Amino acid sequence: MGPRAKQRTAMTKTIFDLSHPLPQPVECRPRETSIHGMTLVDDYAWLRADNWQEVLRDPKVLPADIRAVLERDNTHCAQVLKPTEALQKLLVKEMRGRIKEDDSDVPLPDGPYDYYERYREGGEHELVCRKARTGAGDEEIMLDGDALGEGKSFFDLGEAVVSPDHSQLAWCADEKGSEYYTYRIRDLASGTDLADVIEDTEGSAVWSAAGNALYYVRRDENHRPTRIFRHVIGTPAQSDVLIYEEKDPAWFVSVHRSRCRRFAIIHVSDHDSGETHLLDLSDGQATPRMVARREPGLRYDVLTHGDRLFIRTNADGAEDFKIVEAPLATPDRSHWRDFVPYREGCMIVRATVFKGHMVRLEREDSLPRIIVRDLASGTEHAIAFDEEAFSLGLIGSLEYDTSTMRFSYSSMTTPTEIYDYDMATRARLLRKRQEVPSGHEAADYVTRRVFAPTQDGERVPVSLLYRKGTKLDGTAPLFLTGYGAYGSSYPASFSTDRFSLVDRGFVFAIAHIRGGTDKGWRWYTQGKLANKANTFRDFVAAGLYLASERFTSAGRIVASGGSAGGMLMGAIANMAPALFAGIIADVPFVDVMNTMMDETLPLTPPEWLEWGNPITDPQAFSTMLAYSPYENVRPQTYPAIFALAGLTDPRVTYWEPAKWVARLRATMTGGGPVLLHTNMDAGHGGASGRFDSLKETALQFAFALAAAGAEQERMA
Repeated sequence: MGPRAKQRTAMTKTIFDLSHPLPQPVECRPRETSIHGMTLVDDYAWLRADNWQEVLRDPKVLPADIRAVLERDNTHCAQVLKPTEALQKLLVKEMRGRIKEDDSDVPLPDGPYDYYERYREGGEHELVCRKARTGAGDEEIMLDGDALGEGKSFFDLGEAVVSPDHSQLAWCADEKGSEYYTYRIRDLASGTDLADVIEDTEGSAVWSAAGNALYYVRRDENHRPTRIFRHVIGTPAQSDVLIYEEKDPAWFVSVHRSRCRRFAIIHVSDHDSGETHLLDLSDGQATPRMVARREPGLRYDVLTHGDRLFIRTNADGAEDFKIVEAPLATPDRSHWRDFVPYREGCMIVRATVFKGHMVRLEREDSLPRIIVRDLASGTEHAIAFDEEAFSLGLIGSLEYDTSTMRFSYSSMTTPTEIYDYDMATRARLLRKRQEVPSGHEAADYVTRRVFAPTQDGERVPVSLLYRKGTKLDGTAPLFLTGYGAYGSSYPASFSTDRFSLVDRGFVFAIAHIRGGTDKGWRWYTQGKLANKANTFRDFVAAGLYLASERFTSAGRIVASGGSAGGMLMGAIANMAPALFAGIIADVPFVDVMNTMMDETLPLTPPEWLEWGNPITDPQAFSTMLAYSPYENVRPQTYPAIFALAGLTDPRVTYWEPAKWVARLRATMTGGGPVLLHTNMDAGHGGASGRFDSLKETALQFAFALAAAGAEQERMA
């Protein structure tokens, strides 16, 4: 048995402290909206501050009556969870004990330097560093995240990009949690920042080849990334030149550097289509050049390689994507020729290209693999792995002319391993294995992949993690999580945090439900728009199957999901409340109807292609109204529910969970408790520091243990 075996203790009953009265009911101020022959009444619409855009920049301007509601709920949440305070501290101690505090990345070589990020012992934020590639000389700390974040209630150090001659560093940070990043330029010789300050950026930038200018994406007044500017170093940001502007509010803009460093790749996309432009970084007066004109339903990503382009695309019915090539001189669709043909059921997730090789990450039947192709000979080979369920990731390289690529591997029982792989010799070199200082023995745990049947004949993959010796007789509590939106897959990867539940007898489960691409693009399209309810039904089917197979039982499951996965939580709370002991909804997108009818919100126009446009489409309106969590709260018994929000969240605004909790309490006939915790100093991602964020995880896990009736006794 491993070191963790000694820390297992019995389950003991615990209860929430319900001796305190509920917060004062939220005042009803009905607002009526008539649309498509129906009238919707929203009693709590007033919780949406009229000055919400100002709140993103300065939380202090939140109206006092709204602040009072949120603060009352924070107090109530703390009171109800007070019996778990000692447990929360223990959980934080455990989770922190699994973190190597002075951890460091494997350095990435680039020219004369190796670049990496590391943490100091006890540090909350990363240090951005480099060393001479020869190994001579001392480490250079280019950015000290701890020093930069000192005294700030929120600090997120964003992208840091070194200039081509390695003399300057463009770096950005968000100090509110609202995802407005401010760029500064650091002179690396002196270690001081220049006078240049570029505000309201999206947080990505590309240097010109000469290193005298920076291309970046700026957010507009509605928080949307829509414009690319060129900033000449040493000039005021007000004089920056507009390079590209997207007028359609449903399309967002991003920029990154091509691996060959010749181009800035400008990508614009909505939730259905994309369009790419190339910008020559050696020409200070260059304008973007389109690769292929946008078409409804056409998606494509571009890789540059000498005088040709490689393009990952779904063109010509390649639902799970193929790779084509085209001449750089004539890159439009008429010149696309198949390079890696389409194969149904095998999704090409990502591709990257080096001077002599192409690497692609594929997924088939929810399992990933890496394929390496020699561009000269055309021969291919796969990098093989043995576990039943695992996760793979391609790690970006800073160099183009190299035969070495880097990837990560982990499973739910195997800590993350970083490998350098020689694409020519096929030699695999382990560069780093994640350390768990308090101890971890993979052999003490079991990871499995099962398939839950659905009523319409599909099979939902479910990844499982539990400790050997856990009784699978229906008595074990189970933590079931999922996402199911935007085509995002949910990897069966390693996480040290979840062992605080597993070592207490929980089975941990990931439901790879429709709405993601775990089983290819079809799996995504069957969980969006008119098919969205499949996402919720899949999750419930997974829970029912796991109970029928005695991994747990009905009423012993704690469900968890965040953001769009929070919508999932709201839907399954209405659909199958008796299946769950508790539900954790982290920054949950639950006010679907009102949000999708408010085109001033940052994400609404782009997401009409994900959920439907209830303003113009009566059928989309009806479909959405049938599942929207807020509108479908009904008089019934609900399980314990814990909703979390971030005041400066631009993605899922704070008022969504606040309104949902208010309606739940006013409508439900029994059950609960229903709790709301709003982080008044953060946004969508919660607390920013790596240890501060553990407190929020511990809060959620303590709720899960309490909801399932299980608490770890204090260890002697």
